[in-house]
Amino acid sequence: MTIRTRKFLGAIALLILAFVWSIMGMVVAQFPLIANSGMLQWIYYIVVGMGWVLPAMPIVSWMLRPDTSQPEA
Repeated sequence: MTIRTRKFLGAIALLILAFVWSIMGMVVAQFPLIANSGMLQWIYYIVVGMGWVLPAMPIVSWMLRPDTSQPEA
């Protein structure tokens, strides 16, 4: 697979990840324990806001992997 194809597929995967992560973050934020505490909301939104980076790192490293050189015949 060429780097161009990997970047295209990776961009789609990152968009899907961001969408699902944000929806799940909003759902969990409505739990009464978090919704009723201002301090927990601050902590929760900071952790969840930065937390998507960990699952995105393998996608980005896969996207940027160099093309495999094909042996010349």
